[in-house]
Amino acid sequence: MSTAQWILNLALLGWVLTRNLGTHRVTRATFLVPLAVVATAGAWFLRDLPTAGHDVRLELVGVAAGLVLGTLAALLTRMHRHHGRLVVSAGTAFAAVWIATIGGRMLFAQWATHSGARTVGEFSMRHQITGADAWTASFVLMALTMVAVRLVVTGVQVSAHRSGAATLSEAGAA
Repeated sequence: MSTAQWILNLALLGWVLTRNLGTHRVTRATFLVPLAVVATAGAWFLRDLPTAGHDVRLELVGVAAGLVLGTLAALLTRMHRHHGRLVVSAGTAFAAVWIATIGGRMLFAQWATHSGARTVGEFSMRHQITGADAWTASFVLMALTMVAVRLVVTGVQVSAHRSGAATLSEAGAA
């Protein structure tokens, strides 16, 4: 893994943690900023998605992992009202999911490009994975899916809180 990749991964982790840990007001930026990051990263990293051999299967594994981890991350946040405003709170468990995910991806990349290169190469040959680009695409798809799923779950939570608040105010008016 190159120095630039280390910096990119650590910057991404720092950004996710700073933006989400603690309690933050739910605004348009809650959705638009991560959506812009996902769209930009997707356009940058997935220009040439490998599809030969069993690359698509590996990429689908990345998407499935992103679905699970994104749902877990979203469920580890708490949505509530604070001074009449909708806020979302995330703590240690949320941070642990992201640290394990990004850290695990970094450790795999480091291992795969050094002492594990032969093992990954043999596995790839046995399973008809065409090379490093397929592995990279799988991990990028995992990360993008994770963020996208978290946005969807957060959107559902916001909708549920807003409709719950409307129901409560209607009941109070009756």
